[in-house]
Amino acid sequence: MSSEDTAATVNADREARSPHVPTPADCYQELFEAVQLSRVFPDSKTFVDCAPKHEPGQILDEYRHQCGKAGFCLSKFVRAHFDEITIHASHYVSVPGQPLREHIDGLWDTLTRQPHKHPPYSSLLTLPNDYVVPGGRFAELYYWDSYFAMLGLFEGGRHDLLTSMAGNFAYLIDTYGHIPNGNRSYYLSRSQPPVFALMIELFEKHEVCEAIRYLPQLCKEYAWWMDGAEELEPGHAFRSVVRLDDGSLLNRYWDDRDTPREESHLEDVLTAKGAPHRPPTEVYRDLRAAAASGWDFSSRWCDDGGLPTIRTTSIIPVDLNSLLWKLEQQIAFLSRRAGLSEQAALFERRHQARHEAIDRVLWNEQTGAYLDYDWQRRAPRVALNAATATPLYVQHASKQQALRVSHALRERLLRGGGIDTTEVQSGQQWDKPNGFAPLQWLCIGGLRRYGYIDLSEDIAHRWLCTVSSLYQRESKLVEKYVLDLLPDGAVGGGGGEYPLQDGFGWTNGVTRRLLHERPRHHANHARAASAS
Repeated sequence: MSSEDTAATVNADREARSPHVPTPADCYQELFEAVQLSRVFPDSKTFVDCAPKHEPGQILDEYRHQCGKAGFCLSKFVRAHFDEITIHASHYVSVPGQPLREHIDGLWDTLTRQPHKHPPYSSLLTLPNDYVVPGGRFAELYYWDSYFAMLGLFEGGRHDLLTSMAGNFAYLIDTYGHIPNGNRSYYLSRSQPPVFALMIELFEKHEVCEAIRYLPQLCKEYAWWMDGAEELEPGHAFRSVVRLDDGSLLNRYWDDRDTPREESHLEDVLTAKGAPHRPPTEVYRDLRAAAASGWDFSSRWCDDGGLPTIRTTSIIPVDLNSLLWKLEQQIAFLSRRAGLSEQAALFERRHQARHEAIDRVLWNEQTGAYLDYDWQRRAPRVALNAATATPLYVQHASKQQALRVSHALRERLLRGGGIDTTEVQSGQQWDKPNGFAPLQWLCIGGLRRYGYIDLSEDIAHRWLCTVSSLYQRESKLVEKYVLDLLPDGAVGGGGGEYPLQDGFGWTNGVTRRLLHERPRHHANHARAASAS
């Protein structure tokens, strides 16, 4: 049996063990294709988030009955059978004169969604509790976004939402075996950076709940990421796992499907057409895997020819393996606390083995930083990116490694407004000149844990200046920021597949935490622009 056949068999087995949740493409078939390829809506995500007015099978039957008739209008049909989700951009704009901190604290209710209000037959996955969304077009729960939003929820005193979200993530793991990219049916085939271990550490620190309560879910999540590892031969990969030639086990980002992303269907079809010498399914898989990374999209995953050369599944990422190292450490620690000595010993061995593999494969002595590794070409990726700080954040790095990473960050990625995402200006959103709150937090926290307080504080200061500058002019926070120092103040970032989004969960969370930790910083006095 070929590796492709084996993958198909195991994926089928895995789907058989999980609840079957049909996606919009499953439900609407040729109607879905027609809507997405003809761009009935300017944003491909709009249709997959629409609320159907009737049972999906009934809508599909009606479409098949009508579509061949003279005068049929696809746009009218869709609007007659679906309710478009309204995005209220103005809900994220502050009242004139409101301080930045108060603006953030007041946004949590705006960004909160209630599962009992989910429309029937929509792509939203059921959850037991209320949850916080990022904002704008992102009207669902997202995995790694939520960790950074939680930082601000703590400072805003919203323990109610923290408790609810802890229960939601545990529910997702128990129900599906992993935490999907978001609570949409079309996100179930992938996850995102595994930060659940960081979340429960945060919960215990702030007395929301005891971390040991979630040991079973940590083990389930780990099993999902390591599926197929035991049978894997050296030099091969299966799903999220790669076994290198020396027998080391590390991980990559992955998506179980190899079709266009439903929320970006037309965009992915066009990208695949730009790679005529590659099978479209290979391009789709790599696009989906990049979405699983949270860095969608970036030169980090591509060769020099832009997005059609994306090769995410060929790359062993620094951040993913650092977070899985943390997960192994957390399982070992909590297993000891629970009296599960054999399980603790097993995960201590796995934790140590990954530690050695990260140092051997992802640490680059010549560069003095952690670099992603191309396991198919047996070579490190050359370009530095901000994920190099993740081993510091989880305290994997040695003192000497941390010192050298601090130099690399200062010399190669530090900009006027914070830490650059990468060194490459490609036009993709997860590249220079854009800066994102999660990456600032990982750098600030990682440097602080190794005693590099001056650089940590410098990054925090630059980021607060960036966020408060735009807030004072436009009365809002946004998804990403240009890190260039501009005469008229900071501006929101660009690039990517969709317009800049307001809200914004992870910016709110990180900024609120930084403001709390630095009460004398002038950003605490930033106020929304006065009415003209």
